[in-house]
Amino acid sequence: MTSTDQDAATRPATFTVRSPATGDPVGEHPVHGPQEVARAVERARTAAAGWAALSAAHRRAHLLRWKRALASSLDAVAETIAAETGKPRGDAVLEVILTLEHLNWAARNADRVLRGRRVRSGLLAANQRASVVHRPLGVIGVIGPWNYPLYTPMGSIGYALAAGNAVVFKPSEHTPGTGVLLAELLASAVPEHAGLLTTVTGTGATGEALAGSDVDKVAFTGSPGTARKVMAVCARSLTPFLAECGGKDATIVTADADLDAAADAVVWGALSNAGQTCAGVERVYAVREVHAPLCRKVVERVRALRVGPVPDAVYGPMTMPAQTAVVRRHVEQALASGARALLGDATSMSTSTATSGTSGTSAPSGVSGTSATTGAFVAPVVLADVPEDSPAMTEETFGPVVAINAVASVDEAVRRANASPYALAASVFCHDRRAGAAIAARLRAGAVSVNSVLGFAAVPALPFGGSGESGFGRIHGADGLRAFTAPQSVTVQRFTPPVNLTSFSTPAAARARAVAAARWLHRHR
Repeated sequence: MTSTDQDAATRPATFTVRSPATGDPVGEHPVHGPQEVARAVERARTAAAGWAALSAAHRRAHLLRWKRALASSLDAVAETIAAETGKPRGDAVLEVILTLEHLNWAARNADRVLRGRRVRSGLLAANQRASVVHRPLGVIGVIGPWNYPLYTPMGSIGYALAAGNAVVFKPSEHTPGTGVLLAELLASAVPEHAGLLTTVTGTGATGEALAGSDVDKVAFTGSPGTARKVMAVCARSLTPFLAECGGKDATIVTADADLDAAADAVVWGALSNAGQTCAGVERVYAVREVHAPLCRKVVERVRALRVGPVPDAVYGPMTMPAQTAVVRRHVEQALASGARALLGDATSMSTSTATSGTSGTSAPSGVSGTSATTGAFVAPVVLADVPEDSPAMTEETFGPVVAINAVASVDEAVRRANASPYALAASVFCHDRRAGAAIAARLRAGAVSVNSVLGFAAVPALPFGGSGESGFGRIHGADGLRAFTAPQSVTVQRFTPPVNLTSFSTPAAARARAVAAARWLHRHR
């Protein structure tokens, strides 16, 4: 074997990332296997020790330096996101700005949230001074998604770092360049802490290797099915696991709602990022008296939008062309079971795959559709009267489709919204804000916006996460910081107790008197 052959044999395999919009290559990255992942975790372990030993003020200063570097590189980061996901540049810029807000909050609030605090000892332990401290876990493994390749994983990465941990990040194989750039920016901003954030790239096997490595917690974002597989790997070593697994988010529109505002929000919530938003809008429940006018307003707004391979498109292609089959199935089955198509249908979704050299065409209803590229541009579909047991109402569609159903009352809307196995996000449109907040309190969702959609995403102090098929655990806010720490309870004895109930040498008579006193106290307090 020649030296060239030997080099080729030892060189790690690579994979090419292509633009969902054009099919052109936008990057090539190594496939990191278990050994490379283990080495990354080992380096992170060393970095974590030094990072945790810093004062909170020093960590804050380093993270703010990273934030400023990220802000200075906003254009480059946004261009990488747009190239890998296919989303419009404006959407990518917004994603970076939201990320900056969260990183800023985590850096500035970690000390306040996590510093040790005194707690009451109670009468039984009056001789003890009690306190709670939050210790960093060590090394956090983060497995990120492709739909928001910066904002979503940074909800774990930024908060984990602020809490005193090091991170090994495995981005989606569709968006590895964003993760690589993120780690490079931290390394250049804080060079004295090498290995603090390491990005490993590859397919699902790389993520499995990270979950099975020596990390102290895994934070995962993706489908419920994949979450179960990753969780099973973590279970082998009892590695803690945090999962954000998507949603089937509902919007409730009351009789007194501002229908123009509701329609505008529904359209944006359903179609932004081509519907590839876990906390977007997939189901709408409008009380019967406003259902028809709301549907008209939604359709009018959607008709005015431009999608497809045009410069002014409001959203891009499906990042994963295979998702188009799911969208089509949901629409076809909904219509077959009696739903009405208010705009578009399964035959006019206007997608394209690998049709280089063909000419573009326009989709029905004035919505631009088929591309002359490998992109899968899906025209919007607005449905009504969709049976509640249809996949379009029970499964996550993750495409530019929205179903608007009429309900007899707000009570019925709440019941239907809560009937989903998902419980991530929701929204309520109601003229009376107090009434809207009361409706929100009845919804089984981790986050609810009143008179807006996704309002919580821009508030770093709010925790984010769901339950059921939407996963468990929280990122963002104080809960997100604490999620990457272990609370440690500490007691310091201030004086010897009159009667020591934790000693074999205490006389029986003294013990009996203490027990009698405790019994009397708790019977009469």
